[in-house]
Amino acid sequence: WLLWGLKNPKTKEQIENLLRNGMNKELRDRLCCRMTFGTAGLRSAMGAGFCYINDLTVIQSTQGMYKYLERSFSDFKQRGFVVGYDTRGQVTSSCSSQRLAKLTAAVLLAKDVPVYLFSRYVPTPFVPYAVQELKAVAGVMITASHNRKEDNGYKVYWETGAQITSPHDKEILKCIEECVEPWNGSWNDNLVDTSPLKKDPLQDICKRYMEDLKKICFYREINSKTTLKFVHTSFHGVGHDYVQLAFQVFGFKPPIPVPEQKDPDPDFSTVKCPNPEEGESVLELSLRLAEKENARIVVATDPDADRLAVAELQENGHWKVFTGNELAALFGWWMFDCWEKNKSRNADVKNVYMLATTVSSKILKAIALKEGFHFEETLPGFKWIGSRIKDLLENGKEVLFAFEESIGFLCGTSVLDKDGVSAAVVTAEMASYLETMNITLRQQLIKVYEKYGYHISKTSYFLCYDPPTIKSIFERLRNFDSPREYPKFCGEFAILHVRDITTGYDSSQPNKKSVLPVSKNSQMITFTFQNGCVATLRTSGTEPKIKYYAEMCASPDQSNTALLEEELKKLIEALIENFLEPSRNGLIWRSV
Repeated sequence: WLLWGLKNPKTKEQIENLLRNGMNKELRDRLCCRMTFGTAGLRSAMGAGFCYINDLTVIQSTQGMYKYLERSFSDFKQRGFVVGYDTRGQVTSSCSSQRLAKLTAAVLLAKDVPVYLFSRYVPTPFVPYAVQELKAVAGVMITASHNRKEDNGYKVYWETGAQITSPHDKEILKCIEECVEPWNGSWNDNLVDTSPLKKDPLQDICKRYMEDLKKICFYREINSKTTLKFVHTSFHGVGHDYVQLAFQVFGFKPPIPVPEQKDPDPDFSTVKCPNPEEGESVLELSLRLAEKENARIVVATDPDADRLAVAELQENGHWKVFTGNELAALFGWWMFDCWEKNKSRNADVKNVYMLATTVSSKILKAIALKEGFHFEETLPGFKWIGSRIKDLLENGKEVLFAFEESIGFLCGTSVLDKDGVSAAVVTAEMASYLETMNITLRQQLIKVYEKYGYHISKTSYFLCYDPPTIKSIFERLRNFDSPREYPKFCGEFAILHVRDITTGYDSSQPNKKSVLPVSKNSQMITFTFQNGCVATLRTSGTEPKIKYYAEMCASPDQSNTALLEEELKKLIEALIENFLEPSRNGLIWRSV
C-alpha cells in the first residue's frame, strides 16, 4: 500500500498512523481484502486500504476494466468510455467523486482510449444514457447514491446501457487482481486537461435526454395551466438543475427548491442520513417549505437523483409520504392509461411489459392480469431489470414501466436504469391531470387498489455489523427443525412455499429449482404463506443490513383494509420474533 499509494499523502498517512500505533486488526481489515460487486457496483467507505474507495483502488479498478474491455471489444479505442460523478467528498482522505472520476479518465486516456468525461456532476442515469447514445463500450459513475456521507462507489455500465451483471462482474474482478500495480501514467490526472482524446458530453447529453423526456409527456397543455405548486429537494446532491430543466420540458413552472438543500454539500448537513426513503424525518425542511408556499406536493430526489420520494398534503393537514410500492401502483396505472389513450390502431396489449424486482409489490402483476399485458419479475437490483428490458426491446416488445420498492422507478425506456429526474416530472404531470378532476394522488391510489385489489406491504430492516451472525440466521432457516428442512410455520402462520435464491431451491416448482438465477454471494429467502402473504428476508447489497419485505395481496372483493393490515402486522411480528430473533442475535432495530 505504501509503495503504490505514494501519490495521495493523506491516505498514505492514515496507514502509517495505524502502523505506528500497532493497530494490527484495523490494518488487516483495511489491507487484506478487496471490494466486490454488489447490487450497485463497488461500494465502500472512503479512506485508505484495498477494501475502501480511494485513489489507488479506483486506479486499480479502472486498470482491470481496461484489461477486460480491451479483450472484449476490438473497437474499444474507437468507441470510448463514459465517466460521470456525483458531489461526494471527504477532506481527510482528499477523496472526492470528481477527483476519482478524473483518475478513472486518466488511466484510460494514458492507454489512448477516448473518454467522455462530464465536466460537472450529473444524475446517475446520465451515464447509462450517454453510454447508449454515444455508442461507448461502457461507462462508470462515481457515486454511493443515498448511502451515508462516508461512502463512495464505482458503478459500471455495459455497452447496453444496463449495469453489469454476471459474468462480467467476476471477470472484471479477476482482471483487477491481475493489474494491481499502477501503470505509468495512471496517476497523471493532468491528461484530463491536455489530452485530445477527452471530450465533455454534458451539453449534448443533457439536450438529448431532455428531448427524449418528451416521449413520456402526454398532457403538456394541462401542465402549463395547472394551479398545483410543487416543492423539490435535491438532498444536497446533483438533482436541482436537472429537475428544473425537466419541469420546463413538460411545460411546468419551475418547482420551488428547498434553499438549504439545493446546492451540493458532501456532509449532507441538514439531514441525519441522505436517504429520502427514510420518510418524514428526513423530509422535514421540504414539508415545512411546502406548507409555507402552499404547495401540496413534494418531490425529493436522492443525492445522485436516481430515486424519488413523494409526499402529498392531506385534507387533515398531515403529510402522506408514499412508499415505493404505493408510488409504483400509481405509476403502473398512469403509464398504462397513457399508453391506452395514445396507442396506435394496430398496437397489441400482448406486446406490452412491466417489470419489478421480486421483493417489490405484486400490484403490477394484478394490473397486468386484468388489462392483458405482461408482467415479469427479476432478482433485486436494477441491474437485472435493465438487462431484461434490453432483451425485451431487442425482441420488439414495449416496456412501459419498471420499479424496485426502494423508490427506484423507470418510466419509459430511454434510460435502462432507475431515474429520479423523469419520475419526478411524471409524478407532477399525473398529479396535475388528476387535479383537473379534483382527485388527489392518495385518492387515486385507493381507486387503483379498489380496481385491482389491495396490496398492503411493509419493508424495513435491522442493522448487523457481524457477517457470521447474518450467515447463521439464514443457515438456521435452512436447517430449521431438522437438517436441510425449511420451516413449515412461522409462529401460528402456515408456510405454503419456500424459495431460496442463495441455494437455488424453490418448493413451488415441480423440479424444486428456482426460476430466478441463483445468487450465491447474497442471502435471500422468500416465504409464501397460506393466508396469501409473501415475505422475503435478504441481506443488502450495499449496506450492513438484513432487510425484510412483506405484502398482503388481496383480490378486488376484499376491501376490509383494517383486517388486512392487522394480519400483516401480526405476521411481521412473528417473522421478526421467530426467524430473525433480534435480541438473541444482537440486531439493531431501524431507528424511525
